[in-house]
Amino acid sequence: MNTVLSGLKPASVWKNFEALCAFPHPSGHEAAIREYVFNFAKQLGLETIVDEVGNLIIRKPATKGMENRKGVILQAHLDMVPQKNNDTAHNFETDPIRPQIDGEWVKAHGTTLGADNGIGVAAAMSVLESKDIKHGPVEVLLTIDEETGMTGAFGLKGGILKGDILLNMDSEDEGELYVGCAGGTNAGITFTFTPENVPAGYSAYTLYIKGLKGGHSGVDISLGRGNSNKVLFRFLKQAQNAFGIRIATIDGGSLRNAIPRESSAVIVLPSAHAKAFLQLLATFENIIKNELSSTEPDLKAEAIPANMPEKVMDVATQQKLIHAVNACPNGVVRMSADMHDLVETSNNLAIINLEGNEVKILCLLRSSVDSAKLDLESVTESVFTLAGAETVFDGQYPGWKPNMQSPVLKAMSDIYKNKYGKIPEIRAIHAGLECGLLGGVYPNWDMISFGPTIRFPHSPDEKVNIKTVEMFWDFLVETLKNIPVK
Repeated sequence: MNTVLSGLKPASVWKNFEALCAFPHPSGHEAAIREYVFNFAKQLGLETIVDEVGNLIIRKPATKGMENRKGVILQAHLDMVPQKNNDTAHNFETDPIRPQIDGEWVKAHGTTLGADNGIGVAAAMSVLESKDIKHGPVEVLLTIDEETGMTGAFGLKGGILKGDILLNMDSEDEGELYVGCAGGTNAGITFTFTPENVPAGYSAYTLYIKGLKGGHSGVDISLGRGNSNKVLFRFLKQAQNAFGIRIATIDGGSLRNAIPRESSAVIVLPSAHAKAFLQLLATFENIIKNELSSTEPDLKAEAIPANMPEKVMDVATQQKLIHAVNACPNGVVRMSADMHDLVETSNNLAIINLEGNEVKILCLLRSSVDSAKLDLESVTESVFTLAGAETVFDGQYPGWKPNMQSPVLKAMSDIYKNKYGKIPEIRAIHAGLECGLLGGVYPNWDMISFGPTIRFPHSPDEKVNIKTVEMFWDFLVETLKNIPVK
């Protein structure tokens, strides 16, 4: 049966990836896709288990003559980031992803594609069903909830997996081998305020900051893209100072690990200042578009008349909130002194929501240096403590320290050079690969992360390069053939 991706090579990987797209699988909703892969493996006669936290583990014996090779764990995650364009009707919990071919790329119709990490899952499935690939003992580890909490990696128990080498298939640049990643921490901040009645003679508007590109808060944090929360609060400060606006609602960002693309707030202000307020917003939009002209050409700032809200935030808390959000570190904090073009430390001011009489803020702090991450925690806490907010840090996960003497690194580097005539780049990534957590449970593992070229993950612009999927697959197959003996 012909499908959208029929004819692409390698056929088995694209077939499996397109099948996965049919199952909604945002973080926390992996049951259906896990059941599909579980049954897929069972039909192949393979040992298949679901561990107590929900990870899927599959074992395939070595092919004849390869029984003496070190065991390999092929690892990927089942969940995907659910992001869509504002004009796209899509329910990530019920609707399938609709892939399409766009020149040299595969993308989705107005949503994230899920190549992060569906291509890794599809490649693992292709190894499991293959009858002609030579390999030693293989285990497949497919984790849950990587994108929102790394629940699967946190919950993995020691002693279940038997292999010696972990091949994580969750990086996004073909021709690069990743040997390290950043650790991370969630900062949860809460402002409690006193709701007040709307003063007489006021008009209401809904403010929108939209059209930004967003992206992965680790991979894309160095690209200079706008953060819609920071842009919104920059204007709120100006409007507060000029017109005494009052805030009724705030809705900014949706995921801790995605740079926020859209933010909105319902505000009220004296009706006599409405015209000047709209003029200030138009001027502000021009200034921001000029500042971000190369990265955010589609940025829009607009205000639309709104229904009058019942309550607004008290003035004292509003002022503290606006000042604190403006002062909060965001984006790249420090570049690595040891690896060229690598972000060492960053913060993503990801989500700001007003609920009841509270404003809740979520930041994701990353660093490949533990002491630097702790310092950024301290700075963030200081900013919000001075403003009277409560700050709680949780979800801490460790970084993955590079091992430049890794045997599998040398082996894969040699294989890549022999196959493609060039040495792969050895890199670390400013993102939270599961290797740091998994290596803590299985410290004997020799680990490498690699994958095809994926651009703009965690945004509706996500796309995967077709040619590099073929190169990634061929490299994986060649690596499995050449795993060293025990």
